[in-house]
Amino acid sequence: MIRFLILLPLALSLQFCTYSQSNKKISMDSNNKNGNPVYSNSDSSQVNVSDAEWKKILPADVYQVARQKGTESPWSSPLENIKDIGTYYCAVCGNPLFLSDTKFESGCGWPSFYQPVSKGSVIYAPDNAYGMKRTEVMCGRCKSHLGHVFDDGPPPTGLRYCINGVVLDFKKAQAAEKEYNKQKNG
Repeated sequence: MIRFLILLPLALSLQFCTYSQSNKKISMDSNNKNGNPVYSNSDSSQVNVSDAEWKKILPADVYQVARQKGTESPWSSPLENIKDIGTYYCAVCGNPLFLSDTKFESGCGWPSFYQPVSKGSVIYAPDNAYGMKRTEVMCGRCKSHLGHVFDDGPPPTGLRYCINGVVLDFKKAQAAEKEYNKQKNG
């Protein structure tokens, strides 16, 4: 009974978005994916990498959230408040996840979006941890944990994708276009 009384307030405080100890800031226009052989903004093939290999490839904070289903501290991500036009990618594999015009201020402390780039860009799984019924959101390419989706978002979808900023890379629209043209022209 005492354990229940201790865990109940914790579970209730974690209901809408979870909390962890990571306070590391990330670059908003990260192109530094050295050592990650699967990172690509254009390859849509499925990624199957062992947990041991991910641990070698990813920074510790990204690994903790993406592969161990952790959560960064609220309001710790520089991506929470940016208003630039561009695309949010999976920091693990480079998969396009969300467009900036679907981002909104939810007040929960994590970047929030009302719609993914495409149906296949994210996948879903039930999450009943901590005695809560939530829906986990994972990258559709590498199956990394991104956050959760809730049904309290704005129109037109009514959804709120509450996403950990540490597992997102952001590329401004002009920078992404320049990089695309560079790759296209060789």
